[in-house]
Amino acid sequence: MRGRRAVSTSRLLQRWWCCRPPMAPSNISPEFSIFKIKSEDIYHFKEILGEKNVIQDEDRLSTANSDWMKKYRGSSQLLLAPGSTEEISQILHYCDSRYLAVVPQGGNTGLVGGSVPVYDEVIVNMNRMDKIVSFDQISGILVCEAGCILENVGAFLANEGCQIGGNVSTNAGGLRFLRYGSLHGNILGLEVVLANGSVLDMLGTLRKDNTGYDLKHLFIGSEGTLGIVTKVSVLTPPQLASTNLALLACRDYFSCQKLLFEARRALGEIISAFEFMDCHSMEMVLKYLEGVRNPFSSSMYDFYVLIETTGSDEASDKSKLEAFLGRSMENGIIDDGVIAQDMSQTMSFWRMREGITEALVKAGAVYKYDLSIPVDKLYDIVLGYGHLGDSNLHLNISTATYDEDIFAKIEPFVYEWTAKNKGSISAEHGLGLMKADKIYYSKTPEAVNLMASIKRLLDPKGILNPYKVLPPSLILPN
Repeated sequence: MRGRRAVSTSRLLQRWWCCRPPMAPSNISPEFSIFKIKSEDIYHFKEILGEKNVIQDEDRLSTANSDWMKKYRGSSQLLLAPGSTEEISQILHYCDSRYLAVVPQGGNTGLVGGSVPVYDEVIVNMNRMDKIVSFDQISGILVCEAGCILENVGAFLANEGCQIGGNVSTNAGGLRFLRYGSLHGNILGLEVVLANGSVLDMLGTLRKDNTGYDLKHLFIGSEGTLGIVTKVSVLTPPQLASTNLALLACRDYFSCQKLLFEARRALGEIISAFEFMDCHSMEMVLKYLEGVRNPFSSSMYDFYVLIETTGSDEASDKSKLEAFLGRSMENGIIDDGVIAQDMSQTMSFWRMREGITEALVKAGAVYKYDLSIPVDKLYDIVLGYGHLGDSNLHLNISTATYDEDIFAKIEPFVYEWTAKNKGSISAEHGLGLMKADKIYYSKTPEAVNLMASIKRLLDPKGILNPYKVLPPSLILPN
């Protein structure tokens, strides 16, 4: 069965896309295509978007063809920059009729190759769709276009007394998942353009709507393989007056687990983040990030924890946090700790945690894995950092250069170990190209086959972000 499937997939790929780039995966190797971009295609796109939004400039294409870590690189010859849902609808309708594959692209900050072409797919860049449509200050419901930069939306909401975070297409959780949950619980509605150009309007703003199947959840986390999200309706929590942040040092991982257990009990209603780092992560940050200083003078500990609280009573919240830290010190759960005294120190503490990825990239090659693992097993595999409050480990293996021998020792061991311990091979970054054929480590064949059926139903010609999320052998059309 596997042999017949491999032959079928190879033939289908040969009929489709060409131009294998230097960094394309070795298990996908189309040799020619009958569906190449032609001059009449370029002319048609210019009729839809105007000449300046049909981009063939080599420098801009070079940036768009590569992910920010320089791990994945495609060879697209065309980038389209639509400015409205209607323009995206026209683009997809045409591409579907011409069997032209497309890859939706936003900020291109993904880590699994989901937002860059594998070969010569047309890039549909969402940066021009950056408008805030509406905001209801009473309910906290925001409606915005999908290309809005989160920092800009956050600044707008801060002025309105609310906040936002996360990313719809990958269902990213972020630092405060512990408090606010995933986007599945906060997205109220979506507007999506399907592969054939049809616009699916699910842009509701109701918190309670139990009529039929809740279709928006199909598209949250689908990484652009089922449709292109164009607008989002999201529930934003209020911006509370009091925020406190403490950086703590622990002697072992068991102490980190104990600290989490006690923090849930003592700080339950105000705790908003619980992050951990090991000593290796801290050493990388101190070595490679400019301006970062060790808050514990010259002392280095085996583990570090960041606890953030968010509430409405500054005096009460800070007193509660200080009392909790005092008890934790007396009970030997923590060895040292510092509470941020101002915004500058708060930003410095978060810089240590959020700057780990940047430090690793500066150090050389890095193999990155985003895993969900039961808390008691989280640190059994190897060094790392992550969201301890929601059992999410960011496993990073740093080397001087990318090396096939090293890679062979990492995979499939990481996936096998994660599956054995009943974890997930993708906690929040998605599957993209990197893990599309690894999905069976976390999902049953029956579940994957159902996903493939949904993909074939919504995108029968397979033009939307091909090779991503699901094994190509399951989704390319006959």
